[in-house]
Amino acid sequence: MGHARLDPLTGRWVILAPGRARRPDTVAPSLPGPGADAGPTSDDCPFCPGNEHLTPPEIARTGPGAAGTPRWRTRVFPNRYPIVDGPGVDPGAGPADLLRSARRVGGAHEVVVLSPDHGRSLGLLERAQVVEVLAVLRDRARAHTARGRGFTQVFVNHGAEGGASLTHPHAQLIAVDLEPPVVLDEVARITTPEGCLICREIERHAGEDALVVASTDAELWCPWASGTAFEMLLAPRRHRARFEDAADELPAVAELLRHGLARLDRVVAGAPYNLAVHSRPAALTADYHWHIHVWPRLQREAGFERGSGLLVDVVDPAQAAALLRGSGPP
Repeated sequence: MGHARLDPLTGRWVILAPGRARRPDTVAPSLPGPGADAGPTSDDCPFCPGNEHLTPPEIARTGPGAAGTPRWRTRVFPNRYPIVDGPGVDPGAGPADLLRSARRVGGAHEVVVLSPDHGRSLGLLERAQVVEVLAVLRDRARAHTARGRGFTQVFVNHGAEGGASLTHPHAQLIAVDLEPPVVLDEVARITTPEGCLICREIERHAGEDALVVASTDAELWCPWASGTAFEMLLAPRRHRARFEDAADELPAVAELLRHGLARLDRVVAGAPYNLAVHSRPAALTADYHWHIHVWPRLQREAGFERGSGLLVDVVDPAQAAALLRGSGPP
């Protein structure tokens, strides 16, 4: 029998139904097998060294060499097919009403290639490489804030089921003049009379909490009200509102991020996922605690979830955490 749990950070209800994982499935799975996600390095891959001319002009890089040449460690350039771009276009919809509301929205959409290695995903990079990637993402988010953008969403789509259209591991940033409802909901909920929800959760993990995957100067855990199998939440112990201001916490966050993603791949080889950094929007002054969500894409959202707005998790979060810690069979 399933039971419902309320996530205090998002306000969403989740139904835990582990028995659903045993149901027969006659639809051919689309998840890749071990090693299949990386694919062969292609001369046509625009993200591989030597193919810099296949991408839009470079915005930033780490590593030696001039823009548009090899020997880089990370590269940043505009997305060729942006969701938002420039100052925005007036939709000309006239006065907003309840049926049809529109507004001008501008922004920028960038790609950050994580490394020159076509087959090395974020969870397989060395710790120093992940620290560098996080620093690049932070600096690009800072740059967009300095240009007056209201919010920059940092995210990774990994695997075809995760929405990645190109195999070479990369992250993306979308800076927009809108404040996203999901983050606004978290801002409204994160501060309680007893303090920050994330700080309280980390304090609760001080004992032998079954939900913890790993703990250092940052904390990685499977949320008690996980909305999908093997969902993870990662936060620095240091209470800081904005990812754009992150500094000394980045090494600990980087280590646990690569640890968690590598463990996920151990439990489900080639697991696709979405990763998103949540940071307080620039114009707000409310308290917040920046963090990273990891949502594996191992379940299909079907009619019940879409129709009801309720999520269904087929793996108990405590069991998921135990598997990710390596204390159970994959």
